[in-house]
Amino acid sequence: MKGLAREYTARNDNDTMAAMLDTFPNASAQRPPPQAAGPVRTAHSLQRDPKLAALELAAELCHAHLGTVLFFCSAEYPLDALGHALDEAFPNVPVSGCTTAGEITPAGYGRGCVVAIGFDRRAFTAAPALIDNLESFDLLRAQCLVDTLLGECRRQSTVSVSDHSFALTLLDGLSSSEEQVLATLDAALGSIPSFGGSAGDDNRLAHTYVYHQGRFHSQAAVVVMITTPLPFEVFSTHHLRPRDEKLVVTAADRHQRTVFELNAAPAAREYARLVGREVTGLGEADFARHPLAVRIGEQFYVRSIQRVNTDDSLTFYCAVENGIVLTAMQPAPILADLEQVLTGLESRLGPPALIVGCDCFLRRLAIEALGEAQSASRLLRRWRAIGFNTYGEQHHGMHINQTFTGVAIGHARPDAAGGTHHGA
Repeated sequence: MKGLAREYTARNDNDTMAAMLDTFPNASAQRPPPQAAGPVRTAHSLQRDPKLAALELAAELCHAHLGTVLFFCSAEYPLDALGHALDEAFPNVPVSGCTTAGEITPAGYGRGCVVAIGFDRRAFTAAPALIDNLESFDLLRAQCLVDTLLGECRRQSTVSVSDHSFALTLLDGLSSSEEQVLATLDAALGSIPSFGGSAGDDNRLAHTYVYHQGRFHSQAAVVVMITTPLPFEVFSTHHLRPRDEKLVVTAADRHQRTVFELNAAPAAREYARLVGREVTGLGEADFARHPLAVRIGEQFYVRSIQRVNTDDSLTFYCAVENGIVLTAMQPAPILADLEQVLTGLESRLGPPALIVGCDCFLRRLAIEALGEAQSASRLLRRWRAIGFNTYGEQHHGMHINQTFTGVAIGHARPDAAGGTHHGA
């Protein structure tokens, strides 16, 4: 297989790769036509065979100037085989990615598939790194990592890395280390904006993985520094609005992200009272519709509930501590909020070449419960969004929940030599 992929790369011939795919049984009968030249290309595969999936992605993404590949895949794949197949399908090209709780494909929401983005090295310089020991990730290690990544980008890029770079972070979504790692990394990044998502496993909450250099890793994170002269903006949005009710965390284990008491009452019972449900009936749909948030300054940051435990405690996806005040939140129209944000991005950047999106899986559950999945897919297609459903999102060093967080990348501007970046 590696020989086939190398032959294809050398010849830069879409027809050659398509013919290779046709030599395998059950290859997709409806492959999209070859994409026009541009700074980014996108692809997805529904193939369950890892080799076929990797080759189908390569058929769409490979060209003479492919610089790096970013992918998101269902945890249903045999991951060792998929990692090997991707390594062989993209020889000498850095590939980074993670497992998901659902995918955002060129066609909209996907499930049980793999989606990928190919970045043209003439427009993007990318430098990936693995953090393989999250618990010992301190500021010294963070600074060394950032300096190394910026140095790699600086050697290859024609623009100032400090003004034209952003960092993508992908973390093991069940590591419980996001807050520490992100805060430490953000301190080292300084003014460089960052965003990302926590890997999922199709809502099983069992094993989540990130991918680096041909292997899937648990209890780890991948950081990808990307430098580009194209205009871009890192952003984050949610559709939730504060209610009047407050819940004070009166007993919690911050390391386990578990709250035992809210307002000095058993946490699950107090939450059930708030949402008008029996404790035994609480589930993901309730957590999606009735989230809690902590207020920092004028902003509310959601702290999503993961599960109810047998002792009536609540385990969260984000850090919770004794004494914090949680505000009950209520949803506004979710797609209207997202469309407003995307319209604003387009007004500032022009029609996007790509949006890399990290979309909380609880948002997707809410959209599906509302019967709006097809409308959401149309919206995501319209703005060229590619990404995945996460177990948590990351924005400027914060670990957050129930947001759509990402980066919008515009096309080259004739009157501008460089890009811009903003925080949301």
